[in-house]
Amino acid sequence: MDFGSEYLKIVKERFENVKELGDKTISQLSEEDIHWRLNESSNSIAIIAKHVSGNMISRWSDFLTTDGEKASRNRDQEFEDDISSRQEMITIWEKGWIILLDTLNGLENQDLLKNITIRGEKHTVLEAIERQLAHYAYHVGQMVYIGKQLKDENWETLSIPKGKSDDYLQQKLKKHQSK
Repeated sequence: MDFGSEYLKIVKERFENVKELGDKTISQLSEEDIHWRLNESSNSIAIIAKHVSGNMISRWSDFLTTDGEKASRNRDQEFEDDISSRQEMITIWEKGWIILLDTLNGLENQDLLKNITIRGEKHTVLEAIERQLAHYAYHVGQMVYIGKQLKDENWETLSIPKGKSDDYLQQKLKKHQSK
């Protein structure tokens, strides 16, 4: 096992975990919920999903060869809530994730220290991956928070339920002791 292969395996899992949190949030929301926002300066889940996807398409398309901020991207338009349905939002969301995960699957160890650019600024591939992971986790966290507020007592937790930490710990310890 080498560092690069292990890192790429782990980071793919981390991106997939972030996506899963977003997916599980979206699955709990209605057509109306995805467009809810606290005020005019806030973003709805539909807007966040559209922005994340737009960022992914720009950053991860031709990842090693072109600037991560593509001329075809209209970032400002990503913040307009013009999504007509929950299904359209899911389609947009999935498109970005497919491009990201396909690109990650195509990376090799020797790519990690190559330089790429984002808005003309040089980054190693390793640095760019970490930058994007943090960015997407931040926005998916916003989606989860909005979803929890909207669903209130009907929210199906995505992590350890309140008051169940000891049960969860014991379950994990038991699982790992049997290996």
